[in-house]
Amino acid sequence: MLNSTECKWLVNRTNPEYVDYISRVATVSPAFAQVLINRGIKTPEQLDSFLNSDINKLSDPFELPCIKIAIDRIREAKRQGERVLVHGDYDADGVTATAIMVEGLRKIGLDVHYFIPNRMSHGYGFGSAGIEKAKEVDAKLIITVDCGITSFDAVSEANSLGIDVIITDHHEPLRVQSLESGVKSEEELEFLLPEAIAVVNPKLLTHNSQLSILSGAGVAFKLIHGLFENNIDDVYELFDLAAIGTAADVVPVVGDNRVILKEGIKLIQSGERAGIRALKDASGIRPDFFKTSFLYYTIIPRINAAGRMSDATDVVRLLTTKSEAEAEELSKWLNELNSKRQEIEGSVYDDAIEMLNLMGNSHGAIVLASEGWHHGVVGIVASRIAEQYYRPTFILSIENGVAKGSARSIPSFDIHCGLTLCKDILKRFGGHKQAAGLSLSLEDIERFRLRISEVVNNALSDNDFIPALHIDAVVNISDISIGLIDELARLEPFGCGNEEPLFGAKGLEAIKPRVVGNNHLKMHLKQNGRRIDSIGFDFGGLLDSIEDNPLIDAAFLPIINEWDGGRYLQLNLKAIRPNQSNGVME
Repeated sequence: MLNSTECKWLVNRTNPEYVDYISRVATVSPAFAQVLINRGIKTPEQLDSFLNSDINKLSDPFELPCIKIAIDRIREAKRQGERVLVHGDYDADGVTATAIMVEGLRKIGLDVHYFIPNRMSHGYGFGSAGIEKAKEVDAKLIITVDCGITSFDAVSEANSLGIDVIITDHHEPLRVQSLESGVKSEEELEFLLPEAIAVVNPKLLTHNSQLSILSGAGVAFKLIHGLFENNIDDVYELFDLAAIGTAADVVPVVGDNRVILKEGIKLIQSGERAGIRALKDASGIRPDFFKTSFLYYTIIPRINAAGRMSDATDVVRLLTTKSEAEAEELSKWLNELNSKRQEIEGSVYDDAIEMLNLMGNSHGAIVLASEGWHHGVVGIVASRIAEQYYRPTFILSIENGVAKGSARSIPSFDIHCGLTLCKDILKRFGGHKQAAGLSLSLEDIERFRLRISEVVNNALSDNDFIPALHIDAVVNISDISIGLIDELARLEPFGCGNEEPLFGAKGLEAIKPRVVGNNHLKMHLKQNGRRIDSIGFDFGGLLDSIEDNPLIDAAFLPIINEWDGGRYLQLNLKAIRPNQSNGVME
């Protein structure tokens, strides 16, 4: 729930003549044309590629660095009858990437085992525990998924034991300044990579490519696609797993990621995979109805619950089993773990907020640490606090003199880059621009708090700490139609980089506002003699202010509400404020 005092309302604007041009070329409404332009779709070719994306437009897997070397080594393992260990990660991207790699390799007849590290006992990434597992099963080849790009010691240890390593990852590699190269920008520094047989990571690409934004599951899918010589029919059944990993890692839903999510949702909807079918059932999702949002709010949290609260190894078993009974048993287990996770998360969040209030809300980063906080929920708590206070947030759990935790950022701050400027304080760190993991000594927490806050304040202005509501277009109520909603449906699946469209309207008269259900605000909105139904979920607290001042501005998503056998237009309110005649939506 937002109002004018909590955020900036920003409208994306384009030359009206250009909007008319795109509207004519694509045969769409001006409002939808503006939405397309806001997503960088500005030519007929881009229009066709985005609106008509399909599996035939996937990028060539062999564009990925070292993928041919990796595939050749896998085929050699097949010829030599070698056993292979797939080393994954405990989050949803990691376990789906593991399941993709295991299924793909078994399909060509390899003897494949897998290992998922335990968050609490092993920590993140490829390490000695994975090598011990490889020795235990007598694997001659380890293939990492969604990890390994900074695992220098583990790769060296494996090499010393005669075990080859292929790294497939999508996290940021380390960079180093060479003695001969002179001073360079971060992007120009040379990559520092483990001495593996092959390192397949799209972040190593030196040219612009839509592959650079793949998830860990996406990279695994690409390797298997290449292993089957680009025959999409041989790997189509893996799209559902790749879609879950893609959604879970919050990578931009454009290019290959858009195709992966689009095709994967078809498979999830049809219930082809026993484990996902059982997980949908345990989550209360109707077998005949599935929306992309169910992935984010229902399926992925349950998959992540295993790695947060227990051990994620059995999630791979759930995703690869053919047994209906086993799938049902494991999905119920995940459901119970997720409930436990929600309870513990709430407790840690309450503690963190209390601590923050006692410390005072100073500028810069939020760094909170305590003993006893469950390692499995600190990332979620960091995300909630970063969103609530709109500042980069670090939540650390202290154990045996070491603080380990997670960081979440705001769009204007690259948290991985920020941690790089604190690396002399940290024991370990890694991640992306918006999310990272880290560990440091207990005695260094205050020094880190001061340093990272200084880094944040130097990088950002006061304006960067104000959340922004990005509105695609200003419309009138008369512009809202079923036809527009049908056009918007062509943008699906939604996700990072392709968010649900947001429209704005000014000078709306609120008619008969009332609270319904669980604190939802329902009312009709009237403009120039036209009116439309609207609902603001959890907006009930704004009822009194609207009754005092019924002329408002609104940001919303137009939807079709199906109720009691009928279909009618409705606005799903995302933010409202008192009407501002001289506001930014003018």
